[in-house]
Formats: sequence, structure tokens, C-alpha cells
Amino acid sequence: MSNTLIVLSGPSGVGKGTIVKRLLEKGGFELSVSCTTRAPRAGEKDGVSYFFIPRDRFTQLIREGGFLEYSEHFGNYYGTPKFFVESKLKTRDVILEIDVDGALAVKKAYPAALLIMIAPPDREELKKRLLLRGTETAEGIEQRLSRLDYELSKQSGYDYVVINGNLDKAVKEIENIIENEKQNR
Repeated sequence: MSNTLIVLSGPSGVGKGTIVKRLLEKGGFELSVSCTTRAPRAGEKDGVSYFFIPRDRFTQLIREGGFLEYSEHFGNYYGTPKFFVESKLKTRDVILEIDVDGALAVKKAYPAALLIMIAPPDREELKKRLLLRGTETAEGIEQRLSRLDYELSKQSGYDYVVINGNLDKAVKEIENIIENEKQNR
């Protein structure tokens, strides 16, 4: 059985980070580390949180095709480095936790990638989760919710969509999807 590139994405607040944490705790997976041109925040470590690289190096890697996907947000670049993913896939499954546009770009660059969208049960539940996180302003929550329809409209580009109404069930469903895909590849 070969190792699998697993891409998890979905709207902000849907539980991607928690699901990824659970999968990593079970073992056998490596979380991909992205590159960024932004400065490290307190507590972040180069090569663990991100690969922090200068803008000119990032743009050089873009020209050289060094990313599976990349984008620019708030004046900084973020991207999934091919070298890291390819080296980790030699020994284990790799998980990417990225946005929907990035996920679809990865699928173009790496057609064997397994794309799983994590969706909320409904808009109200997502809003409740965003409020409970306590990390967003009311305006920030509305911005994230306004992107919901766009993100969910990209479902057809995914291999699977998992509704995260119950965390344990969603994690189990994703584990089953991964196992079935690995057996059928």
C-alpha cells in the first residue's frame, strides 16, 4: 500500500483543526508544514509552525514550481512546499489542512490526493461554534459566514464530504474513508 496525501478543508469553525489533531494522535500521519513570508508570531517555530522564508525566496519557488498550491493573504504568501510533502510521503500518509481553493489546486498538481471537505450541519451551528471560540469579532464572524456558501459550492471537486455534527462520528468516518481508499488504490 502506498502512502496517501490527504487534504482536509472546509469553512472556518467547522472543526478541521480538532479533527486533524485526533488523526495525528492515532499515529501514522504527518501534518504538512506550510511556507510563509510573514514574520513568526510568539511561540511559533521555524520548520514546525511554518517554514518562514523571505518573499524573494518564496517567489523564486513559485517560478520553479516548488509549491503544490500557494496564495497571498493580507500581503503575505502561504504555500504547501512540494519538497516537504514528497519527502514525508516516502514514509507515511501526509495531511494538509488548507482552504478550499488550495485543496482544489493540490488536486490539479497531485491528482492522487484524497480531498475531504468537512462541512457544518448548518449555518446556525457554524455561527454558534465561531462565537464559542471567542477568537473573532462580530464582524470577523460575519466575514467567515459570508464565505460559507462559496466554500460549500466547491464540494463537487472533492472526493468526499463529511458533515461534522458529532466530532467522534466525523473522525471515525474520515478514518474509514482513508482506510477504504488505501485498500482500493
